[in-house]
Amino acid sequence: MTDQPARWTQATVYPDMWADPDDDPRNKEGASPDGELATLQDFLTDYRLTLRMKCEGLNAEQLARRSVPPSTMSLLGLIRHLAEVERDWRNWITDGDPLPKLYGDPDGDFDGAVADRATVDAAYADLEREQAATDAALAEHPDLGERLGKDRTSVRELLVHRIEEYARHCGHADLLRECIDGRVGQ
Repeated sequence: MTDQPARWTQATVYPDMWADPDDDPRNKEGASPDGELATLQDFLTDYRLTLRMKCEGLNAEQLARRSVPPSTMSLLGLIRHLAEVERDWRNWITDGDPLPKLYGDPDGDFDGAVADRATVDAAYADLEREQAATDAALAEHPDLGERLGKDRTSVRELLVHRIEEYARHCGHADLLRECIDGRVGQ
């Protein structure tokens, strides 16, 4: 006997996929976007959606489960962490005082990810709000070469860094989800 969940996928067409192509909201009809800005935004949108898909169907206890001790990482912690970094990226593009941390301590995003429905709901609301605020702030700067903030970081670098952050954490989410209930897929 083992307490490890059996590996499974919901997909029936391709067994290494998360969902069948017709059921995958990341699949789009037609050609890919034109231009660098639209392409970067499309990749960011897909990684954000991938993270949400990895969390779908789980309860508060499962979302807060720390699957790889002694790490404090959990799916809920990732949601909170990405809300925190979205806020932090806005700090990069301003010359003013930085916005305060959402969750206090440097590790408050992960340490505070507890199995409570209100905490889960708040984390999703925080993530949506912070994503929208960062998107709106960057939309004011459509020139990817424009440099912003005290460090004069280019808009392109900020967008690529955001994609990298989500992509890396989607990899973590793959492993965390598989440890929780065995579901696998891209």
